[in-house]
Amino acid sequence: MIHSLFLINSSGDIFLEKHWKSVVSRSVCDYFFEAQERATEAENVPPVIPTPHHYLLSVYRHKIFFVAVIQTEVPPLFVIEFLHRVVDTFQDYFGVCSEPVIKDNVVVVYEVLEEMLDNGFPLATESNILKELIKPPTILRTVVNTITGSTNVGDQLPTGQLSVVPWRRTGVKYTNNEAYFDVIEEIDAIIDKSGSTITAEIQGVIDACVKLTGMPDLTLSFMNPRLLDDVSFHPCVRFKRWESERILSFIPPDGNFRLLSYHVSAQNLVAIPVYVKHNISFRDSSSLGRFEITVGPKQTMGKTIEGVTVASQMPRGVLNMSLTPSQGTHTFDPVTKMLSWDVGKINPQKLPSLKGTMSLQAGASKPDENPTINLQFKIQQLAISGLKVNRLDMYGEKYKPFKGIKYMTKNPINIRTVFR
Repeated sequence: MIHSLFLINSSGDIFLEKHWKSVVSRSVCDYFFEAQERATEAENVPPVIPTPHHYLLSVYRHKIFFVAVIQTEVPPLFVIEFLHRVVDTFQDYFGVCSEPVIKDNVVVVYEVLEEMLDNGFPLATESNILKELIKPPTILRTVVNTITGSTNVGDQLPTGQLSVVPWRRTGVKYTNNEAYFDVIEEIDAIIDKSGSTITAEIQGVIDACVKLTGMPDLTLSFMNPRLLDDVSFHPCVRFKRWESERILSFIPPDGNFRLLSYHVSAQNLVAIPVYVKHNISFRDSSSLGRFEITVGPKQTMGKTIEGVTVASQMPRGVLNMSLTPSQGTHTFDPVTKMLSWDVGKINPQKLPSLKGTMSLQAGASKPDENPTINLQFKIQQLAISGLKVNRLDMYGEKYKPFKGIKYMTKNPINIRTVFR
C-alpha cells in the first residue's frame, strides 16, 4: 500500500525518507512542491495529489509535511489516519515532534517506522505495543548503546500481539491505579456584526490516560449521548454495545490514547460562549478611521474564559494604527496588516477593550472589504456542547481505581464585519 514516506520541512527540504516496498525517487516530490507553491499557506496544500504513476497523500503538523507515496488507489483517509498516528507516535516517544528532534533520534525513528508498517501495510500502531518492540530513547540507554553497540529493539515479542486485545500488553502492574479522561471540544463558528450565528459546529475528542493493573473492562456512560454525531472510536470500543445502549464498553490500552472523536452540528443549537462588540468605520473624505472592540463572556455557566487572543487582517490601505488596550498587549504589523491582541483572562466585572484610530495611506480611497476578527480562547471545566459523563465503572478487577474527568472548550470564532 504505502511505498515510501518523505518528511519535508517548511523550507521545502526533504530531511528524512523511508522506503518499504520499493525505492521511490525523490523527484516524485516535485509534484508536491508545485502544489505547495500554488497554495497561499501550508495548510492549504491539497492532502491528495495525483501524479502520472503515484498518488501523494500528506498531512501538515508541527511545521513538517508527512508525505506518503502510493501506487494504487486506496481509501485516502486510511493513509491520512496512519500519517497522524506516525506524528502522535513521534510525539509520545520524544516529547515533541520537530525536525531537530527527529534528526537527533534518526535511528529510533527508522526502527519505529519499520515496525509500524509491514511491506507497506500498517502493523503495530499502538504506542504501548511499539514501546515494547522499540524502547524509547533515554540518556542512559543512548550511552549504553554507544558503548556496547546494541540497539533499542526489544528482546521479546510484545505479549499483547498474541492476545485478542493487541492494543494492551499483559502483566501490567501499577502501585497507584488511575484513569483520567479529558473531554476537549473545539468550537468553530462564524457570527455577523449583530451577533447572530451564521454557522457553528463543534469538533470534540475524549483523550484518556489509563494506568490500571491487570486486564480491566471499563464502561463509560453519558447523560446525553444523543448529542454526538459522526463518532469515530478507538479499536478497543465495542461498537455493537454503543449502537444498542449508547454506552462505551472497552478494555483500554495501557497509557495515553484517544478513546473517541465526535461532531456536534449546528442543528443541535451550538451555544456561543463569548460575544464581541465592535465598531470599525472610516470617515468620508478623511484618512482617519475609528477602531473599537470589546470582548465579553456569554453562556459560560460561571466558568472563566482564559487564553483569549484576537487577530484581524486589516485592509491593505491601512497605514498604521494607534490603539490603547484596557488589558493585555497588542501589536500591528504595517507590512502584513495583521493586528494581534493578547487579552489573557476575561474579568466579567471589567470587560477588556481595544480602542483607537486608524490611518490610511495618503490619497487612498476608503476601504470597501470586510475584515474578519478571529477570536481564540479556552474555558476549563466546560464542554460547550453540554456533553457530560454520567459514570465510569470497572469490571474484571477487584481494586478501586482513582477516576477523574476534565472538560475544556477552545478554538476560533470568526466575526465578519462591515464598514459603515
